[in-house]
Amino acid sequence: MTKSLFPGFDGLMTLSRREGVDVRPTLLRVLTDLYVQASSHTEDEQRQFIELATRLIDQVDDATRAAVKAKLAIYPLTPVPVLQKLGLVAAQEGRRVPLARAIPKAAPAPARPPTEAEARMAANMAMQPTEAAEIHDMFFGADASQRAQILHNLAQTPLKAAPRIPTVHAKRAIQVLEMAAIAGDVDSFIYELGDTLILPSRVATEIVEDAGGEALAVAARALDMPSPNFQRILLFFKPAIGNSVNEVYRLSRLYDRLSERSALVMLAAWRGSTLAVTRAKHQPSLHDSDRQRARGASSQTRPSVQPGSSPAVRTGNGGSSER
Repeated sequence: MTKSLFPGFDGLMTLSRREGVDVRPTLLRVLTDLYVQASSHTEDEQRQFIELATRLIDQVDDATRAAVKAKLAIYPLTPVPVLQKLGLVAAQEGRRVPLARAIPKAAPAPARPPTEAEARMAANMAMQPTEAAEIHDMFFGADASQRAQILHNLAQTPLKAAPRIPTVHAKRAIQVLEMAAIAGDVDSFIYELGDTLILPSRVATEIVEDAGGEALAVAARALDMPSPNFQRILLFFKPAIGNSVNEVYRLSRLYDRLSERSALVMLAAWRGSTLAVTRAKHQPSLHDSDRQRARGASSQTRPSVQPGSSPAVRTGNGGSSER
């Protein structure tokens, strides 16, 4: 039954149980990659994917589940049962629920704009860091046509978008960015972009130095930058693009079609990917240091005496103290 979509699946599962090697995370990742690479699927392939994926989702670690969730959330042909299993749509969607009598609603409290700290927290918690990193890497590793498709799919994804940039801040940033682009001041451009979009300099630099220009288009749309301003920035700040009529036209058309929601979901992914990178950097070092401390403790025969300190005091079962 599983030959056409994933040959050898049952054999690998049997090997996993017999040899004690857990290959289920790898199987789910590969199965997902094979499924999203195709632009269409037969009913048999869809049925196989639903059966295998829904079985594996509950059996893998959180990192694998998050990576698969990020890919399937932006893939337009993901089957509904798999979306439900990943929590991307309601499990009882379309089913009527008996309603109780209506409860009178209290007068709503007057809405207040979120503080800057609340906006930053909401942006950082928009999606899981591993999901954000997966979308970030997928976007920057894609070609022009694939990026356009990713951005189109992000408009329909249920992933939470970052909050809009306040209009006053956005307008000021657009002016500063355009002046920096005309002057060719790369450092000022990167600083202003990162500061306004609440991005670390590493990600802001990656956006600015992206050769394709799609990342810059996303950042500009997140600021609600008018199309003429974006085109002027392309002409002055991106000579490789500005000197090509076809490239300017391609990116201008992409920009005009790019929705605000797509840009803000990608902005949320850029912000969240920073947390994933930070965790990946610190976790191994902490693990290694703990292991080194354990080795040091086991091999140590007696406490060392620091210069200028009093002699060590040895105590223990049956031991004596020397002063």
